[in-house]
Amino acid sequence: MGIQPKKGRPASMTNILKGRIKPMSRYSKEDIIRKVNEEDVEFIRMQFTDIFGQLKNVAITRSQIEKAVNNQIMIDGSSIEGFTRIHESDQYLYPDLDTYTVLPWRPQHGKVARLICDVYNPNGTPFVGDPRHVLKRALKKAADMGYVFNVGPELEFFLFETDDRGKPTTVTGDDAGYFDLGPLDHGEGTRREICFALEAMGFEIEASHHEVAAGQHEIDFKYAEALKTADNIMTFKMAVKTLAQKNGLHATFMPKPIYGINGSGMHTNMSLFKDGKNIFYDEKDRLKLSREAYSFIAGLLAHVRSMAAVTNPLVNSYKRLVPGYEAPCYLAWSASNRSALIRIPAARGQSTRLELRSPDPSCNPYLALALCLAAGLDGIERGLTPPDEITENIFHMDDEARRANGIESLPGSLEEALKTLKEDKLMCETLGEHVLSQYLEGKEKEWDSYRTFVTNWELSKYIVSY
Repeated sequence: MGIQPKKGRPASMTNILKGRIKPMSRYSKEDIIRKVNEEDVEFIRMQFTDIFGQLKNVAITRSQIEKAVNNQIMIDGSSIEGFTRIHESDQYLYPDLDTYTVLPWRPQHGKVARLICDVYNPNGTPFVGDPRHVLKRALKKAADMGYVFNVGPELEFFLFETDDRGKPTTVTGDDAGYFDLGPLDHGEGTRREICFALEAMGFEIEASHHEVAAGQHEIDFKYAEALKTADNIMTFKMAVKTLAQKNGLHATFMPKPIYGINGSGMHTNMSLFKDGKNIFYDEKDRLKLSREAYSFIAGLLAHVRSMAAVTNPLVNSYKRLVPGYEAPCYLAWSASNRSALIRIPAARGQSTRLELRSPDPSCNPYLALALCLAAGLDGIERGLTPPDEITENIFHMDDEARRANGIESLPGSLEEALKTLKEDKLMCETLGEHVLSQYLEGKEKEWDSYRTFVTNWELSKYIVSY
């Protein structure tokens, strides 16, 4: 008989983060040790995420599982970009026992499991540079206000063929379009395999389909509380890349891999619950939206330019955020208009939500969701009111019409986004001094490398003429 999750009422996020009590876990340490032995698990990946959204792990054998669940697995933080300096490098991995799962694509004899971990200092305090901790801090503020922050992401990605050496190309091998299916959609089999694997890991898959561009796909999974959603995003990206590689393909979450066609986004659906009810819903309002929903929208619009350095973290991100390819470029909201930055999907009642359409799947989900929540709560705390809803197609407006409607633009480059982030006190405080300084340092180096690199476009444009 399998191990059953322990029943119990979850402790409040406030008390958990203040260290008064430990969160009620579905599994005890003993449960995990027993599962590892009963399920023939030979290796356990202790996973964590660095500041720039890269998944890291330390693999341990079954013999070390007791040490692992007792928070005794150590890492060298100085080897992780943006973590610590060499003279203060020792850090410990504290596994979240609820994230235990067997990786279904690994061998079924001598299985491989994983645990997602928080990073702690040797003195038992959370490491301020751990992105998961940054999100937990933001969630504590929401909990103090009585809110639960739920998020449902929609991640797009490309499946490309590989060359004779296994290196990725930009050849898609299909001519399919939006919602097409085989034989036009040659990635359908891989997408199906990904869905099965994710379901085996506990995901509830809501939709899977071909996207607008050739070789572009989307798989949507059910919303959850924000920390679990961020964990799920990291797991999703790992599963997609691993199973694509297994099938001789390369999966990429790069925002704009091919010039002239749509890029990949991560539309982010958000809602706040209080006492089990969705507080964004108000049946008496014309749009069925509450005062808190309008203020949350206003908060997002007030900070979204500053958030862009995190929600759209690459030089390449800003090649997606251009008119003509469905990606939002302009600061506006609408209950129906998909050209707006913030859209209100039609569902109401408990399903009422706000969809922020600018983030892309290359972002660090822990940091991105922390900033989204902080911005929205700021709107609620200050009682902000959003501008009027824009129902026209913003892409069809000229500059004069956009100015007349007070519609600003998102940053046009990573350089501009980084400058804007530094000017926003709330966004800087939400990231924290350590994450902010390390993030800015790394991204400014990335921009400078791009700025000084001589591209093929420049060679083809200038080498003959000049």
